[in-house]
Amino acid sequence: MIIAAEFSFNDGDSIQETHPHLINEVIDIITSVDASKCKTKISKEITMPGKMLYSPKALNRAFTDGFESKGWEKKRVKCEYPTNYYHSGYSPQQINQTAYREIDFLKDRLGVEIQFGKYAFMVYNVCAKMTIFHNLGYIDVGIEVVPVKAFADEMSTGVSYFEQFVWDLEQRGVADIDIPVLIYGIDIANK
Repeated sequence: MIIAAEFSFNDGDSIQETHPHLINEVIDIITSVDASKCKTKISKEITMPGKMLYSPKALNRAFTDGFESKGWEKKRVKCEYPTNYYHSGYSPQQINQTAYREIDFLKDRLGVEIQFGKYAFMVYNVCAKMTIFHNLGYIDVGIEVVPVKAFADEMSTGVSYFEQFVWDLEQRGVADIDIPVLIYGIDIANK
């Protein structure tokens, strides 16, 4: 894989100065992923029946192997949902007390998320999840790794991409609770 694009959200490029050794690790992991081994999904979609596509599950496994080999860990926190906001007389049937929030990879207060899903997950990662993990004291800064449009076009329909994500973040602007996040747009090597 290659890093084809980069966007600094809320001074995210400061991570290159505060965590240079980890930036190098992340770059090494990204560039070591052999995407050709992840082109394993046969499309059943009407618009591209039978076409061989890149599998987000296979890509996520490859990234997990890379990050874990360098000592990065997933961080999971249990969600304890409040019940004191229900109206008097309302009794929920069951509240899931085993719910969690998880950040893909964590090391030295840097959180990394790999996202090959729908657009809403990219926004959630940067504008909610990373803030939550910061507020809980686990991270100071983050990196979000997403496909560029050319790469997303070789996956199932609905996978979001760097260009769309950056446009929305630029239009949204930065809020006072946002943490610095460096967003990498990745593509397959040797195009």
